[in-house]
Amino acid sequence: MGTISEIELTKDLARRARLLELAGNPTRIRILCVLYERGEVCVSDIAKSLNMSIASISHHLQIMKDNGLVEDERMGNSICYKPVKNELTNKLKKFICE
Repeated sequence: MGTISEIELTKDLARRARLLELAGNPTRIRILCVLYERGEVCVSDIAKSLNMSIASISHHLQIMKDNGLVEDERMGNSICYKPVKNELTNKLKKFICE
């Protein structure tokens, strides 16, 4: 048997762990599936799709935005969100929605 090497908790590994922790919430997984399925979606439409309040969805989306999972864009009086596209979120999409 070979020796087991020590794995350091690098900034990148800590960031990935945080993103997985955030995405692991059942409500956030459902939000991500809506976003991955439809692309850019307004908060009110996500709330309607998940049968949840706009306030609750907005709270989850703000956490996801603050941590780099989604990005937003104002469209008139509405705020719409779309998933950030990078290697990790592409893999996350395949894992949770396919």
